[in-house]
Amino acid sequence: MGQQIILTTEVVERLNNIFDSKCISKVLLVCDSAFDYLQTKEEYLKIKVEYVFFNQFTSNPFYEDVVEGVKVFKDSKCDAIVAIGGGSAIDVAKCIKLYSGMSDSSNYLEQECKENEVPLIAIPTTSGTGSESTKYAVIYYEGKKQSVTHDSLVPEYAILDYRNLITLPLYQKKCTMMDALCQSIESWWSVNATEESRVYSKKALQMIMANMKGYLENSTDGNANMLIAANYAGQAINITQTTAAHAMSYKLTSLYGIPHGRAVFMCLPYIWKYMAEKNVLLEEFLKIAEALGCKNVNEAINLLYKMNDELFEENKVVMDSKDINILVESVNPTRLKNNPLPLLENEIRDLYNQIMEKYI
Repeated sequence: MGQQIILTTEVVERLNNIFDSKCISKVLLVCDSAFDYLQTKEEYLKIKVEYVFFNQFTSNPFYEDVVEGVKVFKDSKCDAIVAIGGGSAIDVAKCIKLYSGMSDSSNYLEQECKENEVPLIAIPTTSGTGSESTKYAVIYYEGKKQSVTHDSLVPEYAILDYRNLITLPLYQKKCTMMDALCQSIESWWSVNATEESRVYSKKALQMIMANMKGYLENSTDGNANMLIAANYAGQAINITQTTAAHAMSYKLTSLYGIPHGRAVFMCLPYIWKYMAEKNVLLEEFLKIAEALGCKNVNEAINLLYKMNDELFEENKVVMDSKDINILVESVNPTRLKNNPLPLLENEIRDLYNQIMEKYI
């Protein structure tokens, strides 16, 4: 049975129906620090079943955080997990579900992943990662990023409530929106793209562009549609995985503290320009440009440069050219394999140099 995606503001009623249908009596609520500021917080806590909070994790969650979450889940005898938060909270909840069915006598990362029956419900509070509809999760072990992948990580239910975007700080709204935009473009040009994934990519990209103004102004329609767009982007990435822009972004985040979505968006137009000059994927690149509302690829790339300047002109970033080797060596070769054009070390170095010129 596939995932159920539910668009509603009647969240408690829908949750209670799920709890009844699955005979759930106690849930682990995995929430990030933003939960306390949600307008929906008190409403959500009126669910009919007993709940236990778990919020002991950072925005880039550690493996040890997940281990503690598994312990709380088991010790509290919970029989389901509800994740309420951004991508990190949902990723933590996914890993708690996955690892709860494994042996706690050895490192979970070294064990074979197995399906389990623990119901997982995800309620995203950002319109960015689309994690509520993907089979991927990211955690960190001994300082290194670990990508956890398994079909059972896809939450059984994704509940989209636009009200959760109302209290999101403007800078975070911009950064998470850019993550969704980059996912929609990268999934479109990924070597793993399919007819189905490109339908999701196109819907996501067109909705993001059409609703950007309303979303940033916190309108009801803007928030609701951006949440749906991010979910479409997540569904596309679930099929295709990400490409070079994501691969080159992670160290920018860990080294300079640049939020993930913005870091990816800083890389993407430079990579697109490089690939366009090599005359690859001409037909698909033009379709992406048209979905962005542009007449040709050059116009689209210039639009992305302009968006980067205008959206983030008040949020300065400073980089150091001395870090270039660290950045080049950080790039994940697995994600580069998904890119439509191979990138060698000297090409990655040149791209980073182009990006850094703007921020030194």
